[in-house]
Amino acid sequence: MVPCGRFAPTPSGPLHLGSLLAAAGSYLSTRHRNGRWLLRIDDLDRDRCIPGLTRQIPETLSAFGFEWDGNIHFQSDRIDDYREALASLRAAGLCYACRCSRSTLAAAQAADPASEPIYPGTCRAVPRAASGPHALRFAIDASQAPVEFEDEFQGPCRQDCRLEAGDFIVRRRDGPVAYHLAVIVDDERQGVTEVVRGADLLSSTPRQILLQRALGIRTPRYGHLPVLTEPDGQKLAKSRRAVPLAARDAPRQLWQVLEWLEQAPPTELARAPVKEIWAWAMPNWRPERLAGHRERRLTPADPPA
Repeated sequence: MVPCGRFAPTPSGPLHLGSLLAAAGSYLSTRHRNGRWLLRIDDLDRDRCIPGLTRQIPETLSAFGFEWDGNIHFQSDRIDDYREALASLRAAGLCYACRCSRSTLAAAQAADPASEPIYPGTCRAVPRAASGPHALRFAIDASQAPVEFEDEFQGPCRQDCRLEAGDFIVRRRDGPVAYHLAVIVDDERQGVTEVVRGADLLSSTPRQILLQRALGIRTPRYGHLPVLTEPDGQKLAKSRRAVPLAARDAPRQLWQVLEWLEQAPPTELARAPVKEIWAWAMPNWRPERLAGHRERRLTPADPPA
């Protein structure tokens, strides 16, 4: 089987160096094995989408030398696919209505505000929850074994979804299906065989695997790259230093990302055309150098990202 990878940005903000690192890792992982690389715009959450970015994102990627296979895919074109998957889960009795408010969930999380919220199952046995506006949650079976998988960069991973996440949302109260469901349907429909993305999404992967199993679809290979963070550990995407990528700086920024990916690009490549940088990077891709790295913390001396 020919490997098939993808990059799926959300048009909620311009691409920055953290985005470029994720895109480059995915691109190199796929192209190194002569695979197909797809571009998908995850524009399902219309409230977060900034007008004009669905055009700007492909233009920026092109300026940095990325070449994707086939047409650009948009989540907003696949609503029927998501509804079909959701109907299958409901028919199998695998989801239930939830009317819990954000304040209720915040109260349940109060014991450890820094942790990921764990849903306590409040609405699981409340049939009347479906009588008004409600979300839908995936019901994790009480006997569900922990999900285990081998991550390309992080090694063996394990999560007891029932205890570490709780029943999770598959359709939001305001109507759209949630990320966990949409992304696995997209990957199945597009024939994606490997998902390379940031380690900030590592904890969501076991839940996506549960949904894949429930829907009878295959699980791609996963690889989670280190995430760029500020010196204080703050995620770069939420930082004031996450300045948009600039086409005029493409060689320097692409070189910098390869350096952060532990690929040790030659210094002179920082001034070379982007095609020359990719021509060096593809045959020299060494994913083993990223083993166990979940974070690449910037220093004050690093350039704005």
